[in-house]
Amino acid sequence: MVNENEIKNTYCPDYAIPPGTTLLEVIQSKKITQSELAERMGRPKKTINEIINGKAEITPETAIQLEHVIDVPASFWLNLEKNYRLDLARIAESQKLLEQKEWLKLFPLKTMIKYHWIDMVKDEVMNIARMLEFFGVASIEAWKQKWNREIPTVLFRKSKTYEISSPALAVWLRKGEIEADKIKAAKFDKKRFKNSLPKIRELTTLAPEEFISEMVKICASCGVLLVFVHELPKVPVHGVTRWINSDNVIIQLSLYKKKNAHFWFSFFHEAGHVLLHGKRDFIYDETSQSWDDEADKFACNSLISEQAYEYFVKHNMGYFTRAIIEEFATSQNIAPGIVVGRLQHDNYIDFSKLNYLKRTFVWN
Repeated sequence: MVNENEIKNTYCPDYAIPPGTTLLEVIQSKKITQSELAERMGRPKKTINEIINGKAEITPETAIQLEHVIDVPASFWLNLEKNYRLDLARIAESQKLLEQKEWLKLFPLKTMIKYHWIDMVKDEVMNIARMLEFFGVASIEAWKQKWNREIPTVLFRKSKTYEISSPALAVWLRKGEIEADKIKAAKFDKKRFKNSLPKIRELTTLAPEEFISEMVKICASCGVLLVFVHELPKVPVHGVTRWINSDNVIIQLSLYKKKNAHFWFSFFHEAGHVLLHGKRDFIYDETSQSWDDEADKFACNSLISEQAYEYFVKHNMGYFTRAIIEEFATSQNIAPGIVVGRLQHDNYIDFSKLNYLKRTFVWN
């Protein structure tokens, strides 16, 4: 069986040997001159000379003639010609990529290498080629065409404090696509996904190693590809929703800020987009802001029922102690950190208070 890694690591020379070089060696070993070969093949001597010097191709007709005259299979000559033309194309591509080596500097390479998303070597052209392989595109022009169109259509939950690097965001989104490809999922079922959310909500009291596989499994059964991707520098993104086809949607989450309150709010926020806004692209405009507000409200009410939360706030205003919060969280079967996050968001307690009730998530 052919090993894919062996193929990718095969050495690619920066020169190409024309099949005519081999042809010259063969006829010399048989003591046949170029003029004699041309005569035997019924071809002009100029044509034979051009083949030997790599200026003319060995066509299938020529290959058959060589087989008859010098008893070397036509397939041998055609393979030499094919490999020669392929080498020429690779050399031309390498030169073109080398002229665009600044493109590689747009990406968070050190972090990608640290996460083992990509392997880098000293050869600049090979590194550019590996980045293109990561994105699944044939050229830098194709990358620009795809991602310059893709990035503006993605609406995601992010920090409002920091600017985003579009190339780094493209890396993060692409990694989500790669991880989503590994998941076997049913066709999207809106009703089933909606009905599964209470079960997912019950997982909020567990540690990541206990809930992640179950959470992914539940989502996949509804046609939702749930993926977790390491956060990247200059990509302060909590989560994103992307419809990759009519059958499946990706919910992609990071551990940005690393607290369970942020994590669970982000998931239910993205679930809100899936259920409320249908199979459409999210574009930055006035409408997208209203969609974000709707998704925020959906997340809040999915995690803590509006009626229960209002009653809790009304009867404990100014006395939100650890004991009171933990008692309410237990009654709602959710993690106390989620209650703290909601109270902080709504300005009922300061953002510096009771943070010890939030669980910190770290990548394993």
